[in-house]
Amino acid sequence: MENVIEVKNLKRNYETTVGILKREEKIVQALKGVSFNVKRGEIFGLLGPNGAGKTTTIKILTTLLAPTEGEAMVLGYKSFGEEKKLRHKINFIFGGERSLYWRLSARNNLSYFMDLYGIDEDIKEKRINDLLDLVGLKDKADIKVEAYSKGMKQRLQIARGLVNKPEILFLDEPTIGLDPAGARDLRAIIKKLAKEGTTILLTTHYMQEAEELCDRIGFINGGELVALDTVPNLRKLYDKGSIIHCIVGDLKEACEKEILSIEGVTSVKLKEIDDDKHLYIETQKPHEIISKITYKLKDCNMKGFSIREVTLEDIYLKIVGDKNE
Repeated sequence: MENVIEVKNLKRNYETTVGILKREEKIVQALKGVSFNVKRGEIFGLLGPNGAGKTTTIKILTTLLAPTEGEAMVLGYKSFGEEKKLRHKINFIFGGERSLYWRLSARNNLSYFMDLYGIDEDIKEKRINDLLDLVGLKDKADIKVEAYSKGMKQRLQIARGLVNKPEILFLDEPTIGLDPAGARDLRAIIKKLAKEGTTILLTTHYMQEAEELCDRIGFINGGELVALDTVPNLRKLYDKGSIIHCIVGDLKEACEKEILSIEGVTSVKLKEIDDDKHLYIETQKPHEIISKITYKLKDCNMKGFSIREVTLEDIYLKIVGDKNE
């Protein structure tokens, strides 16, 4: 498949001032040589902690920010240097409730943004109606946006991002702050757009959302791309089977070491939450060893246990790390 985004050794530095009494200039590297491609028609996820470089990458690809070094080609054009040739072919949406005029109706918002793109008057009305229908707001088209719920505003933002029929849509945390029903509706719209041929680059902190939507996922951390593959392939590389989650009121150091010595246990991770201790035990054969684990913990005030498959969140924490540790 054709690559519509090609990023090669992308770097971005910021200058900042540090110190109180003695002020000094400092260079901060937001991106440290990121490289990846996005194929036409796929949903590509860019995941990582706050400050990892996700939004900086999107701003460069959407012509809003110049790279310090490297190359970012979008639809065959340089994102910095040929931005005028590119901007009418792409669009972007940030999470939250920005980029809308609350005093205007949904219909008037879309009409205004179409005027900015120079959309012909003879096709505006039909396109507005089609977009409002797509995002489920046709019956609320003439109500002012200030009366909309957060989910309705975010759906209208999706419509706003489609006014120019972009070949690539950039979504920066599109479901942030939405309730489960609103997030589900938005994911359904994203799937529909991808099925109809729109290429989507998505950032999100919700691992379940990324697993549901993305064809491929890139993990970025500290300005560097640390892993990139499909979800099934990431599972093969980093999946150690299942996780047995045990909650105990007390835990002796010897018990933790004894559990790690059980044949079939690949790792043991301990977290303290409130007054309880949570053990996360990785194993390829959970049902064979669960009795051995519960026996080891018989004097630790066992409060419960569960067995679950490794999720994308577990893989994320393996690759990127747990900031709470």
